[in-house]
Amino acid sequence: LVVVVTLPAATSVDDPADAAALHKAFTDLGAVPGFRVVSYADTHDRAFVGKDGRTTFALVYPKLPEDDKNSEDVIGAASTQAQTTLQKDLPAGSAVGVTGVIPLQKGASSSGSNGPGVLTETLIGGVGALAVLAFVFASFLALVPLLVASVSILTSFLVIYGLTEFMNVSELVQFLVALIGLGVAIDYSLLLVTRWREELAHGHDNETAVHNAMATAGRAVAFSGVTVGLGLVALVLLPVPFLRSMGVGGMVIPLVSVVVTLTLVPALLTGAGRRMDWPRLRKEGDAARGWTGWARFVVRRRWIAAGAALAVLGFLGVNALNMQIGDTKATALSKAGPAREALDTLTAAGIPVGALTPIEVVVPHGQDPTALARQLTGVAGVRAAVAPAAWTSADSSLIEVVPAQETITSAGRGIVHRVRDWADHSAPGSLTGGSGADQADMMTAVYGNFPLMLTAIAVITFLLLVRAFRSIVLPLKAVVLNLVSVGAVYGVVTLVWQDGHGSQAIGGVPATGAVTDWLPLMVFAFLYGLSMDYEVFILARMREAYDRTGRTDTAVIEGIGRTGRLVTSAALILFLAFASLASGPEVELKVFSTALGAGILLDATVVRALLVPALVSLFGRWNWWLPGWAAKALRIKAAPDTPAPGAVREPDYTVAG
Repeated sequence: LVVVVTLPAATSVDDPADAAALHKAFTDLGAVPGFRVVSYADTHDRAFVGKDGRTTFALVYPKLPEDDKNSEDVIGAASTQAQTTLQKDLPAGSAVGVTGVIPLQKGASSSGSNGPGVLTETLIGGVGALAVLAFVFASFLALVPLLVASVSILTSFLVIYGLTEFMNVSELVQFLVALIGLGVAIDYSLLLVTRWREELAHGHDNETAVHNAMATAGRAVAFSGVTVGLGLVALVLLPVPFLRSMGVGGMVIPLVSVVVTLTLVPALLTGAGRRMDWPRLRKEGDAARGWTGWARFVVRRRWIAAGAALAVLGFLGVNALNMQIGDTKATALSKAGPAREALDTLTAAGIPVGALTPIEVVVPHGQDPTALARQLTGVAGVRAAVAPAAWTSADSSLIEVVPAQETITSAGRGIVHRVRDWADHSAPGSLTGGSGADQADMMTAVYGNFPLMLTAIAVITFLLLVRAFRSIVLPLKAVVLNLVSVGAVYGVVTLVWQDGHGSQAIGGVPATGAVTDWLPLMVFAFLYGLSMDYEVFILARMREAYDRTGRTDTAVIEGIGRTGRLVTSAALILFLAFASLASGPEVELKVFSTALGAGILLDATVVRALLVPALVSLFGRWNWWLPGWAAKALRIKAAPDTPAPGAVREPDYTVAG
């Protein structure tokens, strides 16, 4: 906690009477059981005093529960007690405020609404999904995907409830399961039901239509579910319990959705599908004319289409290079409330926000903490370093370092590293802690092996897709485009939230200055698999059309014509679910949900509707290349050398122009 004291006008901390009052007030505060306090009163360090001479601050550490439960309640009670204790001894007219990272975060929740609960957000997303499904099916079949989503979400909650017996599960998992489950389960059932209607329109009886839909769309659903779960392996393998629980919860929902879709939907379609397909205002016999026309345009202008898509992705990707990983700036945590008012008082007096993220150095017995504190004061980025006499025990001493800027940003972590390096060199065996040090250690734990993990996920995904598409080039292109798409989303997050180009309009908060350390990994883990869904849906239809016709451009036009409306509708449903998730008050939740929402829309439009068909058309027959040794190693049947009877094989060129 950072306790901010402002003495009455025309007084200062140098006045003997006021100085005595301050000393008594902070001495009484330090005598509160469980409190550890450092201030100007006991250090006489001018770094604890503002430029106006009457604003000063103290760092107060209340004793927190070891299991970290009810920490916010303890902080709240300590804040009240600190204000009450100080007001008794300070001169009349003095103002006392309490700020800090946790009080500011609490202020963000209490200054506005707490946001809707899980049920309300799910219902909001469900209503939006129903509107989209009603447009897609134009019949009572629109209710089938919602039924599948309901069963999938409830089943996932039961599975996760069972997992709580073996592991701690973050409270955010409930939001992820409800809203990502809503989108994913609807997407999978939407694909299967649409293909079933298409088979009926081609003259098949109901049972045959169900079998054909399962053999084609059902296979795509299974591969999609596996790829979504695969992306989340990155979270499960991390040595961070919070992220591991998010990964486990995230893996449960797509896998459960696949099982429910591939069991419940065929049963519903076989038993009541035809009766529910009323009034049948939309036919599925032919490809959508609008999307077919769009695909023809892209094929004719493939170089322009590919260039335009790559320009958009490249612009966003370049901005992603400016991403600063860290916690949200204190000034963006809360817009109003007592904690924000105390922070404004602190900064108005010229005291930097770095006071909210102090660094602590534990010095072993035998070392001189006072001498080390003097040395640390000279480290670049350090405003003050003090070694209170009361903070010494038989085994060690504690030094409090006040940085000139927040240590929870990428730039601020440099101060932590310099302090740690100096302490290690000057006082061997010393330990450096604090929120900045914690974050630096977490960055190492989270991202230290991330490149290796990313490579493993990409390779496994590639091998799965080779089996699905019987091609080397299509899976390679799918993995690369997925990574490019995630990079573009990082650019969106950097521009909108970190730099503030739209953060006020979207979330009502100023530029965060940094992206919370766990968010990039979370965005990758979820978006990598979710966006791969659309790639699988589209390429599966292209592969099917190519096997039948032997012509790449025909496969592109038919694939986009058949899946364009489906992918767009599925993306819109997921986007609505994420928009509902963004209505919560927490800044991190807003950033996460808008990142996924923007990623889904960007992926479904720029990548899948523009870049993918353009590149497939450009690569021509190379798209379908699968060497015999690869087919044998993966135990799959290579593509036939000749197309289906009656089809015309396209010319044998290297790369289509």
